[in-house]
Amino acid sequence: MRTSTRWLLAALVIVAIALAFLLLEQSPEVVSPPPPAAPLATAPAPLQAVPATPNVRFPVAEQPAEAPSLPSLDQSDTSMRAGIAPLVGSKNFNDWFIPKDLIRRIVATIDNLPRQSAARRLMPVRSMSGLMAVTGGGAEPAISPENFARYLPFVALAESVDSSKLVALYLRHYPLFQQAYRELGFPQGYFNDRLIEVIDHLLLTPEVKEPILLVQKKVLYQFADPDLEALSAGQKIMIRIGKGNAARLQAKLREIRGQVVGNRE
Repeated sequence: MRTSTRWLLAALVIVAIALAFLLLEQSPEVVSPPPPAAPLATAPAPLQAVPATPNVRFPVAEQPAEAPSLPSLDQSDTSMRAGIAPLVGSKNFNDWFIPKDLIRRIVATIDNLPRQSAARRLMPVRSMSGLMAVTGGGAEPAISPENFARYLPFVALAESVDSSKLVALYLRHYPLFQQAYRELGFPQGYFNDRLIEVIDHLLLTPEVKEPILLVQKKVLYQFADPDLEALSAGQKIMIRIGKGNAARLQAKLREIRGQVVGNRE
């Protein structure tokens, strides 16, 4: 139940680059510890546009010929920093983000959100210690309303990010996101389709009646309800932040999704 909640924040600043801001803290989470993950891919691959095929649901339009040329994936961190830092603030970028292999980390994290667990070492942001606020002590522990309140500043920050600029940054660098997705082990996959799939998955997070009961089998907490414990890493975090915060973040995700998809539905 220990994992970074910061990664989801970054993955939502980049599900508009992968999403929008979710969380920034690390705490005893209501998820199980992730298994060992594969190392970040570093082998270069040819950079080329991926043609739209019948299997691609949401093709990304090619950038105009006069658009600035992209760096290689291995040299893309400077360009990504220049794009992300103004959107979140330079201090926030310096405090939170791991500035190396940003695109690869973002792609791996987004792909992991609908899975049961996510590897912290592949996340694009630094972890930060903290404790989840719990009520009930050892008798019948539950997530405290105070735990929901501590996320309010982060939710406000997510809402303040200019979605159009975030999506524009993502689309401009899309060939690099696609290359990173191929390197991750999906040579026939299309990352933009995966991005929309992940956003839709988070939007379908079930609404849970509070209080949300927990169990502490060892050191870390888990959801007492086995159906909640069986949810994905992304949906568990959406539940843990509280339904009010989740609703605001889902509104941001819908806004981002609409700009990425346009009128292609």
